[in-house]
Amino acid sequence: MTDVTGRTVLIAGATSSAGRAVARALAAAGAQVVSVGSNSERLAELEADVPGILTERCDLTDESDVAELALRVRARVGHLDGLVHLVGGWRGGGGIAGQTEDDFRFLEGSLTALRHATRFFVDDLAASDAGRLLIVSSTSVARPTASNANYTAVKAASEAWTLAVAQAFSANESGDAAAAIVRVRALDGLEDALAEHVVGLWSTPAADVNGRIATLSA
Repeated sequence: MTDVTGRTVLIAGATSSAGRAVARALAAAGAQVVSVGSNSERLAELEADVPGILTERCDLTDESDVAELALRVRARVGHLDGLVHLVGGWRGGGGIAGQTEDDFRFLEGSLTALRHATRFFVDDLAASDAGRLLIVSSTSVARPTASNANYTAVKAASEAWTLAVAQAFSANESGDAAAAIVRVRALDGLEDALAEHVVGLWSTPAADVNGRIATLSA
């Protein structure tokens, strides 16, 4: 076992309130934090709020943009030890008939961002002696409702993708990487609990993290 001190961790979707809390906690614990978002002004505010972190602007739904991000990050800080995926968003609807295509395409962006980020950084995590991937999902995956069908379908797909990454890590017998999922009903009020959970990933053996689904609640 180890801890997060000296580890390089990228936060995708870092300018949200949860992203700020995670960045602050990781930096306080001694990690090198790379915060990624799509809004330059919000990134500048985050960098001022959490001294010592690095920021990168990127459209994580754009494959070529993420490829360039990976090159920039490795040039600045080397290979990653962690990826925390906080890209999200919510839209509800009026029953199954109210699950519009526009809403689905909006929500699908979080899955696309996860796919791109993991594809371009998974080798970094696999090569690390303590690589960690964490996504935030929803308790609705276990209890889907008609009004949240689009949202829950995307979250379920994101969980499936993450568990596939976990399987890839488990197949690498020489590695110590792990991919895990945290489910919440809503993140509001749980930002600090999430940040504590993220920091703790590096003090927990990979075998006890990989493929696990935890639930955070108030």
